Amino acid sequence: MNSIKHSVIASFVVVTALASGAVHAQAYPAKPVRFVVTYPAGGSSDAMARIIGVKLTEYWGQQVLVESRPGAAGAVGMEYAAKQAPDGYTFLLGNFGPVTANPLMSPVKYNVAKDFAPVSQITRAANILVVPVTLPVKNVRELVALAKKNPGVMTYATSGAGSMSHLAGEMFKRLAKVDVVTVPYQGGVFSIAAVQGGHIMMMFSDAQPVMANIKAGKLRALAVTSAQRTPFTPELPTLAEEGIKGFAAANWWGILFPAGVAKPMVDKVSTDLGRALADSTVKERLGALGVEAVHSNPQQFAAFLTSENEIWGKLIKEAGIGGIQ
Repeated sequence: MNSIKHSVIASFVVVTALASGAVHAQAYPAKPVRFVVTYPAGGSSDAMARIIGVKLTEYWGQQVLVESRPGAAGAVGMEYAAKQAPDGYTFLLGNFGPVTANPLMSPVKYNVAKDFAPVSQITRAANILVVPVTLPVKNVRELVALAKKNPGVMTYATSGAGSMSHLAGEMFKRLAKVDVVTVPYQGGVFSIAAVQGGHIMMMFSDAQPVMANIKAGKLRALAVTSAQRTPFTPELPTLAEEGIKGFAAANWWGILFPAGVAKPMVDKVSTDLGRALADSTVKERLGALGVEAVHSNPQQFAAFLTSENEIWGKLIKEAGIGGIQ
């Protein structure tokens, strides 16, 4: 009888311990979570963080507090997030610039592979290849032909060194085998104005700043830089479709934890991000920013980051851009 009693008690202890562990796991997060953004408040990254943060707050019953840490092309926020305690209560919205391009081009005080744990990609955005309406080309093939006919004469504008507009242009030059002169500007507004005014012959621009001018007939759109056509401009072909094989370049944003956060926390946040990104309201609000909702699990996002490093590291080295070779 005693052995039966002891067996029942032992079973009860085991079940209670398991239940307690499950409750503890479900309790995360048990307090507000900080969401670090590497760009200033009011920008597109800040807006994305707030859209996602509202939905996670709804799921968790805990506030997701967006914290802007701008500066040094995103490096300030990256360094700050890397130094936070790996307790699951601080995560980061990183994107192509500070996560991939900048460390390949200049010394930074963080190591993405060692200092961060990938959680999920959340959005992507293709650039649009635009030209002045006065340029006598109607498609990419005609643009390439014109560039080959006039080597070293045609120009393309960039919105800053290491930006997607810059690196997409370098990819275009190499894959299309054309000699086009890079003209850097301090920001997209100035570079777009230069193309629209006919002073510069082409640019790979973020979609949102040029869509109104494209619709108004002030700029001519030729193609998108992504591997597939986008839902925002389905009528525009990809550069690969236009004969530039292997061309694929798109900006992206994703969530990372400081390295060392427990795997159950990483997996939970990734899963909940998947729920949020599948929400029709979230998709609509992100779409208004010109970005497409995308979800990946931690392993997929880690593989994506490795691939991005390889692709852009090779191009940056070949082009001789930046100080790291």
